[in-house]
Amino acid sequence: MDAKSPLCVSILVATYNSESTIDECLKAIFELDYPKESLEIIVVDGCSKDATVEIARKYPVKVVSAPLSAPAAYNHAMKIVSNNVLGFVDSDAKVEKEWLSKLVKHLSGAQVAGVSGGIETWNTENALARSLGYDLKSRYSRLNKYVVRVATMNLLLKKSVIEEVGGFDENLPSQYDTDLGFRITSKGYRIIFEPDAKCYHFNRSTVSGYFRQQLQYGKNTAKLYLKHGNLAKGDEITDFGMNIQPFLVLAVIAFFMFGLPEVLRSLWYVSASILVLMFVYYVVSAVKLSVKFKDSVAMLMVLLYLVRALAWFVGAVITTIRFLSGGRR
Repeated sequence: MDAKSPLCVSILVATYNSESTIDECLKAIFELDYPKESLEIIVVDGCSKDATVEIARKYPVKVVSAPLSAPAAYNHAMKIVSNNVLGFVDSDAKVEKEWLSKLVKHLSGAQVAGVSGGIETWNTENALARSLGYDLKSRYSRLNKYVVRVATMNLLLKKSVIEEVGGFDENLPSQYDTDLGFRITSKGYRIIFEPDAKCYHFNRSTVSGYFRQQLQYGKNTAKLYLKHGNLAKGDEITDFGMNIQPFLVLAVIAFFMFGLPEVLRSLWYVSASILVLMFVYYVVSAVKLSVKFKDSVAMLMVLLYLVRALAWFVGAVITTIRFLSGGRR
């Protein structure tokens, strides 16, 4: 990239009831060490019921308000952007000052479709959020330079490539980024991971909030795997050990139910054994995180792993029932 002619970038921020984080999110974008004349900021709001839009309008941004999901909002925004390079930043995330400068330098290659930065925790004062951050950071540490997919939490993509592969799948309210990344890299393009470009994410801070988030992931992960079956084997971010958890929950429930007749009561031991193995797996995984990050609060992941498994199971059941009944959602 010519230092005298920086790439022009359109940064898209999809929001919905984000009043608690949108101010810091936009503030960080406007503090980027990047020429302001080379930036276009568009906030696409899904008709928030709080003060999100009012806060966003305090900044020199384009605000579009429409009852759209995130992937639909991105597809809509791509029709009005001025630049080919699109930056995606979640409304509950804030990027470091050098984030964009560190990422754009990787976009010169014709086969490079995009580049993403590393993820840190924004709300580290909350023990649950900090634990979730350790889990996410550990999973992202397994990534190599070239990846199949990453989250749109902090990501640059070329608009022309997104359009070439058909845009965002609006039938996936979440997991649309996994789907898009898979379609992009399946075309032979590359997505680069640059861990030195930092983004700080506001993780869920309550168990109920985390369950609701993961429930949506569970619903849409099932839909994603129905669309791309080979993704079920897992990858560096979501490995097979995570993907198999809902099936283990199903096995626990199934063996318990089959064991209700007294003659089959021994199946309860199978159910209990699976549950014990899951618990041991959670404890070992949490201990590894505690040791890796030198913070015993990571042991909270024992609970959160179980919450995630249950949420994914319930979400998968809901999607399966709707699929079998002929519904799309």
